[in-house]
Amino acid sequence: MLNQKFSWERFESTPVVGILRGYSLDTVMNIMPVYKENGFSTVEITMNSPNAVDIIRELLNSFPELNIGAGTVCTMKELEEALQVGAQFIVTPITNEEVITTCVAKKIPVFPGAFTPTEIYKAWSLGADMVKVFPATQLGTQFIKDIKGPLNEIKLVPTGGVSKNNIADFFAIGCQGVGMGSSLFDKKAIAHNDLKFLARHFKEIKRMIKQ
Repeated sequence: MLNQKFSWERFESTPVVGILRGYSLDTVMNIMPVYKENGFSTVEITMNSPNAVDIIRELLNSFPELNIGAGTVCTMKELEEALQVGAQFIVTPITNEEVITTCVAKKIPVFPGAFTPTEIYKAWSLGADMVKVFPATQLGTQFIKDIKGPLNEIKLVPTGGVSKNNIADFFAIGCQGVGMGSSLFDKKAIAHNDLKFLARHFKEIKRMIKQ
């Protein structure tokens, strides 16, 4: 197992967790250099992707300068599989207490999914490094803003519906990061192997964040 640590410095320079779900190893290896070259550093491979652990292992070996994590971790079995190959951070769509506390004990950054104020507070109080508000755009930035009122010390990472068009709004209200899937990794461009489009797309999103 590799002992590469999650770099908060790298994440904070472009605070986006890129979510790759269902892609083959070859496809992921093809798009990662473009992702890295355009200033992105953090990517999660969802555990419900075919060969997820093999992809995580290969990315860790090939891109030691990136933060490589496992997403859609719902069970202890999935957590153990991810950590066994060296996943540097864990993302969940739900608040699973055992998964969170195990990550905290092992000093592995964990971003559990939560939706209601009670779930968000609970995930944070269990030791989450950041709480993934999911699905974020069902209630939009106003919901996050309202949550931030009484729970302003909790670091929030809205995920689900964050796009180039609204990403700046989430950072403007004080979010510490965002999660992005198909709005970041454009499916059509990937299907057509259009790496030039992807590069322009990544640059544009990065520009929106810097604003």
